[in-house]
Amino acid sequence: MIETFETQIINIEERLRQAMLASDVSVLNELLAPEIIITNHLRALLEKQDDLAAHESGLIKINDLKPSEQHIQVHGEVAIVSVRMQISGSYEGSPTNGDFHFTRVWAVHSRGTWHIIAAHIGMVA
Repeated sequence: MIETFETQIINIEERLRQAMLASDVSVLNELLAPEIIITNHLRALLEKQDDLAAHESGLIKINDLKPSEQHIQVHGEVAIVSVRMQISGSYEGSPTNGDFHFTRVWAVHSRGTWHIIAAHIGMVA
């Protein structure tokens, strides 16, 4: 059976979720493109090394991450994912619990693997 791009994205999104929960910097490093642009829930612009360092140092601690309302659009070798996440954890030592909305842009890398090239995280009011 040939795996569709949409199925690949569903699987890699779950791999990303598990890496975020475990603060698995090795997997996160693999999934984030070197040139990724991230806008976090505090409207700060981050680069790849900022995100990896936050996980590695414990600045971000995620205890639970429950996805819902996932939407995927595939456009050739680019995919856009919109997903709502119920998060339990902390950021900079302060509790960060609640509903968040993630938008991610995935692109096929030259080696045929998917990388996130842009991400936006917002709190759901």
